[in-house]
Amino acid sequence: MQTPKSILLHLDGSPRASVRIGLARALADTFEAEVTGLPCAMTALMRYPFALTTAPEAISMMKALDKDCRDRALTLFEDAAGGSPRMHWEEPRGDEPWAFSRRALYADLLVLGQRNEEDSAAADLPPDFISSVLVECGKPALIVPYAGTVKEVGQTVLIAWKETRESARAVTAALPWLATARAVHVVGYGDAADASLRSLQIYLRAQGVEASVRVGGADDSEVGERLLSLAADVGADLLVMGCYGHSRAREWVVGGATRSILRSMTLPVLMAH
Repeated sequence: MQTPKSILLHLDGSPRASVRIGLARALADTFEAEVTGLPCAMTALMRYPFALTTAPEAISMMKALDKDCRDRALTLFEDAAGGSPRMHWEEPRGDEPWAFSRRALYADLLVLGQRNEEDSAAADLPPDFISSVLVECGKPALIVPYAGTVKEVGQTVLIAWKETRESARAVTAALPWLATARAVHVVGYGDAADASLRSLQIYLRAQGVEASVRVGGADDSEVGERLLSLAADVGADLLVMGCYGHSRAREWVVGGATRSILRSMTLPVLMAH
C-alpha cells in the first residue's frame, strides 16, 4: 500500500491553524513525508469588490490586508513547524482558492480545516471550499475539526461504508492508518448493508486489517448524526468516509451525510470523492 509522501496543508491566520500544522508535522514524521504549507484565502479585493471603484488608497489598504493575512499564517507555520526539515512554506499564488485546487493535484494527501461559521476567518473562503477542492483534485483530505484537542489519529478508526466509488477511494486512502490501528470498525446503513460489510471485511483482511462489522440497520436517514454518535461510542479518533454530492451550475452541493459531518464533526475525518 502507498503511504502519503507529499502532503498539502491548508494555512490561514486563525489560531486553529496551529493544530493542523502540528498534525501535518506528525504525519510527516510517521510516513516520512514532505509537507507543503500553502496559505489559502480569497484576496481582500475579491471579498470587497467595491474597493475597485474607490480611491487608490483603498486598494492599497486591501493589499495590506492580504499581506497581514499571509504574515500571520507564516508566523503560525514557523512556530508550529518547529524547524522540521520536512515542513516547507509555499507562497500564495494570488488566485486562491482555485490555485489551491490546482496545487492539490500534486499531493498525495490534503490536510484541511473544518469551517467555523463563528470565526471571522470563515469569510476568507467560500462555504463549499472543502467539497470543491475534493471534487476538483480527486485527492483524499484529512479534515481537522475546529474545536477540541487532536492527539493521536488513526488508533481507533471508524469506516462509514457504502458500495460506491467514493467510499472505496476513502478506504484505500486510509490503509496506511488501518495497517497500524489498534481497532477498526466498519458500519453501513440500508437494506443491503450486511452483505457489503462482509465483503469489505474480507477485503480488509487481505490487507492485513481485522475489522469488526456493525450493521446500522435498514434506516439510512440522519446518517451523519448517527456516525458521530457511533464514533463517540467506540472512541474513534478517525472517521473514514466518501464525500458525496453533485454539481449545480457553479456550486458544489454536498449530500446530507457529508454536509452533516462537515458541519458537526467532532473528530478528524478522512474524506475522498
